[in-house]
Amino acid sequence: SSGVLASILKADGSSCVSDEVIAQIDTAAVAGVVAATAAAPASASAPVAAPAAPVASSAAASGVAMPAAAKLMADNKLATGSVPGTGKDGRITKGDVLQAVASGAASPAATMVPLPAVASLPLGERPEERVPMTRLRARIAERLLQSQASNAILTTFNEVNMAPVMDMRKKFQEKFEKEHGVKLGFMSFFVKAAVHALKKYPVLNASVDGNDIIYHGYFDIGIAVGSPRGLVVPIIRNADQMGFADIEKKIAEFGQKAKDGKLSLEEMTGGTFSISNG
Repeated sequence: SSGVLASILKADGSSCVSDEVIAQIDTAAVAGVVAATAAAPASASAPVAAPAAPVASSAAASGVAMPAAAKLMADNKLATGSVPGTGKDGRITKGDVLQAVASGAASPAATMVPLPAVASLPLGERPEERVPMTRLRARIAERLLQSQASNAILTTFNEVNMAPVMDMRKKFQEKFEKEHGVKLGFMSFFVKAAVHALKKYPVLNASVDGNDIIYHGYFDIGIAVGSPRGLVVPIIRNADQMGFADIEKKIAEFGQKAKDGKLSLEEMTGGTFSISNG
């Protein structure tokens, strides 16, 4: 259908939201013009009406802030009337706002109207149950807090070529298990590698006590083991004096004890370095 633009409801440069009415179209006017034309065609000598003079938009546009200026005014809490516009037809530009901010034309702070207090709703029953921790869980929590307070916590990533270890494990796996009664895993290799590195860099095997650094002459390696109650870290004492089979047997023993809940506090206390095969 056709129509005649009757009026524009939004000023030039202003923003609008979706589905907002911005203009009015008069379809009846077109119908009347078409009917009149069909009933009485205009003669060739009829003078052509001069186009209507455009309505000056300065009155409507005056005081209208451009989008960037409007945002800047909102950020600085400036009222529209406090910023004179120097743009076309009196529009407020970003420069006008910056000038107003520089001259201290901030609008007075709006009076804060206190909101009515919201009535508190009844919360109903909020049951709680207090269960004392086991000695094991209490010691784990204590050690975690102690570790965070006394250790330098950092993360680093280094890639190594595991192909030789995997080939060796594959080659001797069956013979190793028959001879020692335990599978040859990766953790024994990791323990041996850790001990070798700690001997080369003894400060990593040290601990801090007050203002002193204690360098340990032994290598007690903590091994992370899963249990029904969570992750536990039993200690392999004097790992530097143990062979692959001894390490694997100790790890298997710790795994079974963790599963049965029979690890003692002494078995999880005093490690100098820990490993997790995660």
